[in-house]
Amino acid sequence: MHTPGDAAAPAVVPPLTGASFGAQGLSPVVEAQEVTKRFGSYAALNDVSIRVMPGESHALVGRNGAGKSTLVSILTGLRKPDTGEVRFGGVAAPSLADRDAWRERVACVYQHSTIIRDLTVAENLFINRQPERRGMIDWQAMRRDARELLDHWKIDVRENARAGNLSVEARQLVEIARALSYGARFIILDEPTAQLDGDEIKRLFRRITELQREGVTFLFISHHLQEVYEICQAVTVLRDARHIVSAPVSELPREQLIEAMTGERGGLAVADAAARAPLPADTTVALEVAGLGGADYQDVSFAVKRGEVIGLTGATSSGRTSVAEAIAGLRSPTRGDIRVAGKSLPSGDVPAALAAGIGCVPKDRHHEGLVLTQSVAENASMTITRLLGKFGLTSPAKKNAFGQKMIDALGIVAPGPEHVVSGLSGGNQQKVVMARALATDPNVLVLIDPTAGVDVKSKEALLSVVDRVREEGKAVLVVSGELDDLRTCDRVLVMFRGRVAAEFPAGWQDHDLIASVEGVSLHEE
Repeated sequence: MHTPGDAAAPAVVPPLTGASFGAQGLSPVVEAQEVTKRFGSYAALNDVSIRVMPGESHALVGRNGAGKSTLVSILTGLRKPDTGEVRFGGVAAPSLADRDAWRERVACVYQHSTIIRDLTVAENLFINRQPERRGMIDWQAMRRDARELLDHWKIDVRENARAGNLSVEARQLVEIARALSYGARFIILDEPTAQLDGDEIKRLFRRITELQREGVTFLFISHHLQEVYEICQAVTVLRDARHIVSAPVSELPREQLIEAMTGERGGLAVADAAARAPLPADTTVALEVAGLGGADYQDVSFAVKRGEVIGLTGATSSGRTSVAEAIAGLRSPTRGDIRVAGKSLPSGDVPAALAAGIGCVPKDRHHEGLVLTQSVAENASMTITRLLGKFGLTSPAKKNAFGQKMIDALGIVAPGPEHVVSGLSGGNQQKVVMARALATDPNVLVLIDPTAGVDVKSKEALLSVVDRVREEGKAVLVVSGELDDLRTCDRVLVMFRGRVAAEFPAGWQDHDLIASVEGVSLHEE
């Protein structure tokens, strides 16, 4: 087979040193010591240290812009620190030019897959290092080696399968196998569960645990703090480019972890719908869905009144996203009716949906929500340029004025409205998408996974917008698997295998809702 220092004053617990996270006498798999990285006058990392011990799953958490991505780029050899040192197994990191040496030490499975979808699994595993015979690629040997590699690491994927046909979960496992084939036993997982449903997350966590037993070490990056407690043994918190705390997970309660991340006490400050007064019985219906059906959903019916927030949840395969996208005009249902203010919408027609008063935050901000090469102002005003000037021509001054208005209204952290959105953190990019959805002053707001992949404070800011527009009398549909998102909802509809299977009024219990999402009843006689 072809084998391949001085931290900011800690908010909670002082950093641990030595072999606190692992057995005495073991060298860390990786250690960054007093690392600083600047881009001009901006400090992306300021005297940051981290130590990851063999066989552990070590969480790296922090708000967007805390320095996580920069630290990962240094740990993977994509950037050199201005000061400080990185060591693997006690030995100084190789030069940046020696890519093979870096691949033997570390690999990163990014949130956005690096798998080439048009190639087979085997071709992805051995890309740019295919076995050769007489100057030609030995396809038979490559498939054999791929099968041996997948079997060795117990990854149940066909070597000749087209990568584009694999699930997100399977593609992640193929990326892990590719990293292991180079000899790396330290894997960085960047938001690995962002696109997975409950069962897929459980399977991934089982594989991570099994790989840990076989000597693989993980750095686990996630905004889902409950996952830190479920899969990780240690955690490091960054805030404002500084190291705040490193500790065993068992010694850092959730409230203290959030305090370390935000510098503030307490948990997530989200408006709880259970505390609201009920709407008057005669409140006008803003959105009505009747008998809606499509490829992965059927017979979906519900109504949302003005000033009401309805949640739509379920596993990622439940059809929840398809229903939301049909309402926003992003896809065509095969049957059923969508009415806004009593008028039927044409199917699969985004301009018609906008004209009818529907605003939408789509699921994928990078591919559907933003033009990354354009400014905050250009993105925020994209749906209303015809309102800003004659013949769709808009002066930069008007665009920038509108962009600044949205920056102020949504708390977007940006140097100004002319700043390109690719330079913003994930949380601020999502606020720009929200700004665009609100730009037309819609009567109905459809939010698909609105807080996915954003930090705690950005999540609070986005959910506070939901509460604000509700008070203004807008109808809001929140489509999400995040419990914090759903707590803002007056009612939560649960989809299971394409149908609405249950409805929960505000005040539901976590275990009841989760059981319903998984298709389990906790109250059967």
